[in-house]
Order: sequence, then structure tokens, then C-alpha cells
Amino acid sequence: MPPPPAKPESGAASKEENIYIPSFISKRPFYAGEEGDDADYLKHQRREEKAEKSQWYDRGRRAGPAATKYRKGACENCGSMTHKAKDCLSRPRAKGAKWTGKDIQADEIIQDVRLGWDAKRDRWNGYDTKEYRNVVEEFNQMEELRKEAKRAVDGDEDEEEDEGDKYAEENDMSKHQSTATRQLRIREDTAKYLLNLDLESAKYDPKTRSLVDGGATGGKSADLFAEEGFMKSSGEAGDFENAQRYAWEAQEKSGDTSQHLQANPTAGAFYRKKEQEEAETKRKERERQLLEKYGGGDQKQMPSSLRNMMIAESETFVEYDEAGLIKGAPRKAAKSKYAENVMVNNHKSVWGSWWSNFKWGYACCHSFVKNSYCTGEEGKEAWEAAERQRTGVGLIEAGESPEEPSQEEDAPQKEDVEAGTKKRTREEMLNGVTESEMEEYRRKRTVANDPMAKFLGKDELLQ
Repeated sequence: MPPPPAKPESGAASKEENIYIPSFISKRPFYAGEEGDDADYLKHQRREEKAEKSQWYDRGRRAGPAATKYRKGACENCGSMTHKAKDCLSRPRAKGAKWTGKDIQADEIIQDVRLGWDAKRDRWNGYDTKEYRNVVEEFNQMEELRKEAKRAVDGDEDEEEDEGDKYAEENDMSKHQSTATRQLRIREDTAKYLLNLDLESAKYDPKTRSLVDGGATGGKSADLFAEEGFMKSSGEAGDFENAQRYAWEAQEKSGDTSQHLQANPTAGAFYRKKEQEEAETKRKERERQLLEKYGGGDQKQMPSSLRNMMIAESETFVEYDEAGLIKGAPRKAAKSKYAENVMVNNHKSVWGSWWSNFKWGYACCHSFVKNSYCTGEEGKEAWEAAERQRTGVGLIEAGESPEEPSQEEDAPQKEDVEAGTKKRTREEMLNGVTESEMEEYRRKRTVANDPMAKFLGKDELLQ
């Protein structure tokens, strides 16, 4: 039986040589080697397919049954041959397997895993996807327990919670509304980009649909400007809001749905008017009782000064920015952020109006202490007196200096002192003591040893 015909090769290698490919591309370079597939003349131009796969070792895998007795060179703690005692990951034993020979652990399988550059840096390499089943099972168990607890409280096992309700937004009427349409503005409101058409003012950002300072810098545009979500209260909008709130409160308190604002507006208006009349009647009765108990007449009349100081309620919308200024109001250029020409503590001048001795102070009292109380002219006089005392101006000398003794009187005294304290020279010491020196010595010694010398020149008598 003849062999089956060979299948025609498919792909780039089976194609004939293309004469339009340049020679510097089709020729094999010298560093690519001489060996190659003759059928594929462009093999040296193709990318080599790497057979590298994500590999990892089997964690915790051990080789066969454990040994029955301790082997020389094994771990002293667990008895395994694949590591030493300092590298052992088992719990340290009081007496290791080397001495007891019991509970010897099996040897670990050490695998040679050669990883490439990407595999070494793959944070999920070696992760077992089966471990995530525990997370899913735990979540399902908690979900079942939650549903059982809810059924026990509600007492209805057939009713299932709508999964979409817990992600929807709840409005004031306890009804869920779509999150796609709640941010749309009312169609009759003026668009923000039409509030201010001045080309030199803030620009409208279509992405955020907002303007700097709301685009309202003054005039009519500032009056019309309001932030998103603000309900206009001009005209009958306030009455409509009060009617809607009254219908909601009546439904929440008593569960009465007959006063629905859209379904039955007449009933809502009737009961609302009736409630207002009852409240007014109660207020008047309370006021009458207070007048009977505490008296009326003059006490009830409010002075005109207090009446003018009353803050009247207004529904005009005013919004302030971070700096405390009204948004949309025309801004005045401030000369300085500090208050100017503000006199405090009875001062007639501001701090820094006077300078002396490299210090700033007040010119009205010459005080260097900031925020101190002004002392006026007395403070100036005290400062001048302190300056005179500090600089020494105007001080009177206490007395004249004592007269110095004349040089003529001091001359003989100096000679006597020099004669008495004169030291002997070397020649005088070698020649010996002269008669005059011996006579002077005897005279001084006699005077010093004479007990009656201290009485010479005195008229006192000894008894």
C-alpha cells in the first residue's frame, strides 16, 4: 500500500522565496549560525517562541513515608534530612528527634524551579485558585444566616427582597427614584451659562457645568443665581412647599393618604386651613389668659426703638463664600487686609506712629507696649525723665574732689622710705657691716625692747 500523500505545508515557511525582499533581510547573518530550515529562508527574522511557562513548587509535599529512626546528619529537631535544626520550621521540641527517636518527619521534596524575569516578579505565581472557594462558601453561609434572621423577624418566608432596592436612593416620600434623573435641573430654570454673558468674566465649564462664583457678578444675574438643589421661594413656591410638607407629615403620623397633594389637593387645603384656624384660636386664648393673670395694656406695647431693631424674617436667598462675602455681590478692592485708623484703649494715634531707640510705639503717650492704655502727657513726661536718668543728663556733682598733696611734701617722705627699704649691694655684703649700720641696729633694738617706750610723751602715771 503506497504511503499517503504529504499534506501541503501552510504558513509563511511554505511560501516560495519572495524576490522583492531585500537581500540584507533575506540573507542569514553570520552570527545566526549555518544550521537552519531550508524550507523557511526567513527563520532568522522570526521571533523565537519561548517554552517558558509559569511553574511553581508543590508546597508542603513530602517524599514517601517517614523514617523510623534518627539518621546521622538529619535535623536534630524533627529528624528530616533536607534541612538543619536552624532552618527547621517545626515547633521546637523540648527533646528533639535526635535524642528521643520519636515522631520523625518525612523529607521534603526540593524542586528546582527555574523562573524567568517576569515569572520571578509575578505576584500571583503559585496562587491556587481553589483557595478562593473558602471565601465564597463563607459568604454564602453568612448570607443564608442573614436571610433566616430576617424571615424570623418579618414572619414572611415567601417575600424576597428586591436586590435593586438596596442600591437605589430614597427620597422624602419613602419612594425609590432613579439615580439617572435626580441631578437634572428644572427645565424652566435659567441655564447657568446664560446668567452672565460678559466675555471678560468667568467662563462656563461644560464638563462640570459650573462657573466661578456662579458666573453672577452683579445686577439681575446675581439675584437669579442659586446653587444646585436650592428651591426657589419667590411667589407661590413657599405655599406649595408648605402644602407638600403638610401632606407628608400627615401621611407619616396617621397614615392618612386622603390628603395627597396631587390626588386630592382640595382636602389637603381644607384640613390645612382648619388647622391654622385652630392654632390661631389657641394662641389668642393663651394670650388672653396671660393678660388676665399678669395684666396688659402698657406691658403689651413694644417701644418703637425695640421694634425698629427687630430682625424681620425674609425668604430672600443669600449665600456666603469661604471669605464671608455674599456670593454674586460686586466686590470692592481692599487696600489692605488689616483695619486702618482704629484707635484702641483711649489712644489718639495708632501703633507705629512714633519711633525711638529702634522701637515703635504710640506718639500720643510715648509707650512702647502695644495695646497698652494711653497715659497722655504724663506718659511723655515719665519717658523724658527716664531718658534723662538713663543718659545722665542734668545730674549735679555731689561735691568737689579732694586736693592732691604737693610734690614737695612727698619728696622727703619718699626719700626716707627709699632709705629704709634700700637693699645692700654685693660689695657692701662682702666688705662686712660698718659702724654706722651697727649703731642704727642697736638703737632700733633698744627702742623695741624698752617697756617704757610707749609711755614717752604722755602724762599718765602707773598705779
